[in-house]
Amino acid sequence: MDLPKVLIQDEVKRALLEDLGRAGDLSTQATIDPEKIATALFVARDAGVVSGLPHALLAFETIDSELLFDQKISDGDQVSPGTIIASVSGLARSILSAERTALNFMCHLSGISTLTAQFVAQIAHTDARMCCTRKTIPGLRASQKYAVRRGGGSNHRFGLDDAILIKDNHIAVVGGITKALEAAKAFAGHLVKIEIEVDTLDQLEEALIAGADCVLLDNFSADRLREAVEINRGRAALEASGGVKLETVKAIAESGVDYISSSQITMSATTFDIGLDIQIR
Repeated sequence: MDLPKVLIQDEVKRALLEDLGRAGDLSTQATIDPEKIATALFVARDAGVVSGLPHALLAFETIDSELLFDQKISDGDQVSPGTIIASVSGLARSILSAERTALNFMCHLSGISTLTAQFVAQIAHTDARMCCTRKTIPGLRASQKYAVRRGGGSNHRFGLDDAILIKDNHIAVVGGITKALEAAKAFAGHLVKIEIEVDTLDQLEEALIAGADCVLLDNFSADRLREAVEINRGRAALEASGGVKLETVKAIAESGVDYISSSQITMSATTFDIGLDIQIR
């Protein structure tokens, strides 16, 4: 799924306004001839998966529609150190004023795609799908979830309004799993899926009897996950969450669950190093 420009326009504009402040790029205005032409190359300094090219393009377009942005690869492509990712040509002032915003998006989102790809590689021999969560940086959810997809992962809910996920606090307030599911079924439209979180195998059985579409198995060990899969026997989709790390995800996937969700891929990814090497013409 691509990322329509309209979904990222506000993100990129806010980032540029934050950087340019009240007076614009003083360093560039003070030192660079207004007529100077340059070409800049985006060069990977790490190995991994690139993401964020639409954001970089939009940053340059917003500053100066005359700049020429040339992608050498696509989001989701694997790169090695030294790979030229893209180039941008035009007025040097415009390039320099937009470069940090463009790089911030690309470095952050490529980090997410790269970490996601590492998780996906660990479970590629299973049918399980690696999913992100709603734990995202405020204002960047659409972009971060896009980066997860470019890394080979899948998206969980985008927000509170696209599915019903009954968590432990909902259950505590309403008075039990069956009551919560009955209330959700009475409320939900016929296209809305209902998922419920459980902490024990007994709760799983109750959720299955009550007709949950999906059950989130919270902080289950790999052994307990296998028991849960056996109890379930295909009655509902099963999602494992909690304690998901690169060193544990393989065993979790091999338990037979359908989905694995983790906030690590959006909240703990390290920055992917990309340099901008400028050439004067």
